[in-house]
Amino acid sequence: MNTDELKSVAAAIVAREKGILAADESSPTIKKRFASIGVESTEENRRRYRELLFTAEGIERHISGVILYDETIRQSSKEGVPFPQVLAGRGIIPGIKVDKSAKPLALQPGNKITEGLDSLRDRLAEYKQLGAKFAKWRAVMEIDEHSLPSAYAIRANCHALARYAALCQEASLVPIVEPEVLMDGAHDIGRCESITSAMLETLFGELDAHGVVFEGALLKPNMVIPGKKCALQASSQQVAEATIRCLRRYVPAAVPGIVFLSGGQSPEEATDNLNAMNVIRGNCPWQLSFSYGRALQEPVLAAWKGEEKNVAEAQRVFSRRCQLNGLAREGLYNRSMEDS
Repeated sequence: MNTDELKSVAAAIVAREKGILAADESSPTIKKRFASIGVESTEENRRRYRELLFTAEGIERHISGVILYDETIRQSSKEGVPFPQVLAGRGIIPGIKVDKSAKPLALQPGNKITEGLDSLRDRLAEYKQLGAKFAKWRAVMEIDEHSLPSAYAIRANCHALARYAALCQEASLVPIVEPEVLMDGAHDIGRCESITSAMLETLFGELDAHGVVFEGALLKPNMVIPGKKCALQASSQQVAEATIRCLRRYVPAAVPGIVFLSGGQSPEEATDNLNAMNVIRGNCPWQLSFSYGRALQEPVLAAWKGEEKNVAEAQRVFSRRCQLNGLAREGLYNRSMEDS
């Protein structure tokens, strides 16, 4: 483990005015997204789309790192340059999704466990050779108003996250740990805060027990937000206050940064909520940044539609979305900017 390298990479990922592009959609997920714009999900179309993102003008001013999928880290630009080299050449740090997705947790109805620890040590060594500097593992918590998730599901997923993080640091890769409390369902913001609190408290206990160096790791949590079907939705101010309250209680000051997932929010909502947190952040010890997938890409897909003639406009839309989130990262975003 190269502790100095871990600290340096983690700090660079959460540099001021910057955040992460999550371009690590699984094959089924990107197939759905392409279907929404009438594009077939072939390997070449996926490669073309990722190249569109990675080569958009000026994104290095607001994108510090990109999370890649196993297929994508092995792909190249049309000139034959491997994508990790394309990104690194622009000062953007390549990363890799390493989990094998969530599956039903045995004897725990409604709960899930993320798989992928088997052979992870060998896979991390290969990804390091391919150019990755950090990795990501997502644990998914379905939530309802009463019984989900179970206490055991929380412990099992946090234990797996800690094992993954330790293996990453052993390989000198910065682990991004992603305990996601889903925003599906009808639960209110208080229920989300309660479960998010339990996740974070358990997670950092496990990370500490596994010897993970907090200064060389990053947290990718959900925002504390009501379920989509909840009758009482929350303002960006309420989301910001609940989220920061939760983080202050359970996230150690040694963690250099928190890169929020968008979790099904609209691009505007995700940017607005991130901005609100940075406006009221006060003396928070960690950087508050973003690691967005759909919230950065949704408008890009709509502009691209799979057609070469639309690439320039799609890249312009993407660059603008990156810029707005870079502003939100500093508490300088305003909704009126969406129309300018």
